[in-house]
Order: sequence, then C-alpha cells, then structure tokens
Amino acid sequence: MKKYKKTSLESYTLGTTLTLELLTKKIEYVLRVYIHSKQEKNETYKKIIKICENNHIEVIYSDKIINSLSDKENCYVIGVFKKYQENINFSSNHIVLVNPSNMGNLGTIIRSSVGFSIFDLVIIQPGVDIFDPKVIRSSMGAIFNIRFQYFNSFLDYMKMAKDRNYYPFMLKAKTDLKCVLKKEPYSLIFGPEASGLSDDFLEIGTPLIIKHNKMIDSLNLDNAVSIALYEFTKNEYF
Repeated sequence: MKKYKKTSLESYTLGTTLTLELLTKKIEYVLRVYIHSKQEKNETYKKIIKICENNHIEVIYSDKIINSLSDKENCYVIGVFKKYQENINFSSNHIVLVNPSNMGNLGTIIRSSVGFSIFDLVIIQPGVDIFDPKVIRSSMGAIFNIRFQYFNSFLDYMKMAKDRNYYPFMLKAKTDLKCVLKKEPYSLIFGPEASGLSDDFLEIGTPLIIKHNKMIDSLNLDNAVSIALYEFTKNEYF
C-alpha cells in the first residue's frame, strides 16, 4: 500500500471514527481495513470488526502499513475504499467552489454544508482533490454524506444547472447578505482563497457581500461559506 496520489484509484480514512463513518455511509466502496496492534478493543473497534465480518470485508493487522500511510502517531485504523462518483442533484441547493486550493478548507466546508443540510457540492476545475485523505480527515467524515461533481468551467456548470438562483459572494457586490430575498433552488458561489471571484461574476445572478469592519481585508473561505450557509438556512432551524 503506497502513499496517496491524485491519480490513485483508491483512497483511505485515517482513524477509527472516520473509518466507522466510511463503513456506515459508503460500505459498498470499502475494499479493506487495516488495524494497528496498539488499537484498543473498544466499542468503536468492535463495531468496525462486526461490520467487516458481516459484509465480508478483509481486515488486515499491519503496523507497517499504517505507519507508512499515516503521519499521526495515534492513528491505529485505516479504511481503504474505491473512489466513487455520486453526481449532484440539480433540483437541490448547491455550494459552488471555483478553483479551491486548500484541502483543510474544503474539508471544513463539506462539514459545515452537511451541518446545514446542503448535500450537493460543485467544484470548478482546477480544484483540490476531494478524495485526498487530508480533505477526508478535515471533513470529519462528512464527505460521505454529500454528492459532488467537478466541472471544467463555471459555464459548463450553468449549462447543466439551467434556471437557478445564483448568489456569487464578492467584495465588490452591492447587496448585503442579510438583505437579500432568498429564492430556491440556489447556488452559493465562492472563489479561490487568494483572489476570490473574478469581476465576471458581478453579471451573474445576485452578487452578495458579507459585510465586516475594515480591520480585516476579507474572511477566510471556510468562514465565509459557513456564514452564508447560516443565513440561507436559519429559518429552517431557528
């Protein structure tokens, strides 16, 4: 078993909790599970073993493989799965990320999106690999709850998405997030971490701004997405 590469046909979960999430949510893609000799025989371990036994999934005890795949000393379980594609639902609300580059941000965004019941994620290329173990780990397993799809350009996405309500988030936008009349189905659109969306997006849908004081230039991408998710879904929860 070699370190993960973008071209790999397989990926893996690092840790007992993530592996249990994988087995619970996407068992049809699981290939095998590795366990370290230091793994406690606790309830999570017992659940993993039982699921594997019931579904004829191979369990391999190998300290060497786990040590070679994980950069964390306390990682004692690794789940290996086949990469899969579950395309987005075009009748649902979407998060759209244009050229995201930070793995930690992507994982955190996925977790927030699931927390606010948005289960469809669009990534405009070039963009970070959603199956990188670092993304999976930072999502805390939430990745196994979403549908996702990559598009070569935002125009390609629009051609398939058709009549929707588009909300690009931009510093040059005139409409405050708190004042917008929200219409479904919607696409909340965010640009790259370093530069944000290009000015072309000022002509798309209803561009929005998250207002803050002048002590900072902008919000971090995952913070901006979380605030937008809260504002767009708050009437469903509060």
